[in-house]
Amino acid sequence: MASTPEQFIADNGIKYVLAQFVDIHGVAKTKSVPAHCLMDVVNNGAGFAGFAVWGLGMEPHGPDFLARGDLDSLSIVPWQPGYARIACDGHVNGEPYAYDSRVVLKKQLARLAAKGWTLNTGLEPEFSLFKRREDGSLGPVDDTDTLDKPCYDYKGLSRSREFLEKLVESLQAVGMDVYQIDHEDANGQFEINYTYSDALTSADRFTFVRMAAGEIANDLGMICSFMPKPASDRTGNGMHFHLSIADENGKNLFGDDSDSNGLGLSKMAYHFTAGLLHHAKALCAIAAPTVNSYKRLVVGGSASGATWAPAYICYGDNNRSAMVRIPYGRLEFRLPDSGCNPYLVHAALIAAGMDGIERELEPGEPMNINLYTLSAEEREAKGIEILPQSLSEAIDALEADTVLTDAIGKEIMGEFIKLKRDEWIDYSRHVSDWEVARYGEFF
Repeated sequence: MASTPEQFIADNGIKYVLAQFVDIHGVAKTKSVPAHCLMDVVNNGAGFAGFAVWGLGMEPHGPDFLARGDLDSLSIVPWQPGYARIACDGHVNGEPYAYDSRVVLKKQLARLAAKGWTLNTGLEPEFSLFKRREDGSLGPVDDTDTLDKPCYDYKGLSRSREFLEKLVESLQAVGMDVYQIDHEDANGQFEINYTYSDALTSADRFTFVRMAAGEIANDLGMICSFMPKPASDRTGNGMHFHLSIADENGKNLFGDDSDSNGLGLSKMAYHFTAGLLHHAKALCAIAAPTVNSYKRLVVGGSASGATWAPAYICYGDNNRSAMVRIPYGRLEFRLPDSGCNPYLVHAALIAAGMDGIERELEPGEPMNINLYTLSAEEREAKGIEILPQSLSEAIDALEADTVLTDAIGKEIMGEFIKLKRDEWIDYSRHVSDWEVARYGEFF
């Protein structure tokens, strides 16, 4: 950002600022504010009727939800010339609001800051590019993207380059260091990688990525989907979180070259890992927060013969079949999907990891084997549990994990659990095409 907000606005020809926060699902919500009113948003906040937004726990007769801008997040909106975006914290009656997920994350970050620690995270979002067919269904935007094993395919990458280039250029224009883009394992599926940052910046950036990808795709006549599992026979859209904690000097406190397991992890990192494993079933509800998420978290091959989603609660050395992979000196939490709320996931990871550190929990031995090939008996003998296989099961686990819900916040977790139970009921009552095809003339 420029030396002053006024200079930033003048230098970039900004006419409007998007005062942006997210609902409980992580979906971006905004108001368009004339640029000369920016500091009013920073000091007082843009007003919203909270009852109109998912998960803010408000009623029609309640006070205004005021989104106060964080100047550190002020940036241009490259695909929308003349506009800027500022990420906001929710306030109600003059206080940070306990139902706002950015506020919730900052509360957890304060626990780390009190010890002089910073959580650094690198996120790896995956998404699918679609077009709408004449019958209304969605298909890969590129008709030639039909390979059975399309991962890293040059033609698939090249033929979607217009979208990918516009997306990368937009992200680079706001300071995101994009260093890799690839075609993933499903037709029309891609992943974008950018350099890690502190957790709050990571969450803000992923929100911006979804905003950018959705609008750039729309401008090109495409649909960019972050749906966790768009096709039953193809890999889903995950979003792996790379995690490490640094001290005030930037030293990686998760790293230790003397680790006898050869994973380069410190005792702190092992305790943090143990916290993630201990709270894994509850974390699942937050990291995989939709009915559709659990079509991804299953064991079994896709049409390409590969599957990358975790189903087992364990960790291992560079083991992509485990929930936590150790790429030497840091953790990769593989459970989240691209449909998650990044603020809530970060907050939950801190809460779970800190429980592991404070209680000095141990994660057991690393599992350096292909877990997908183990029989149920072999998994049980090794003490490896399975992640929840439905949203309902995951929400039950979250509600029962009071250590986690109390740490994150009873208010927002109560709202989250209520909304997700309603989502499960709606899904359970829906009659699908599969059911009609199978049972319509069966009896």
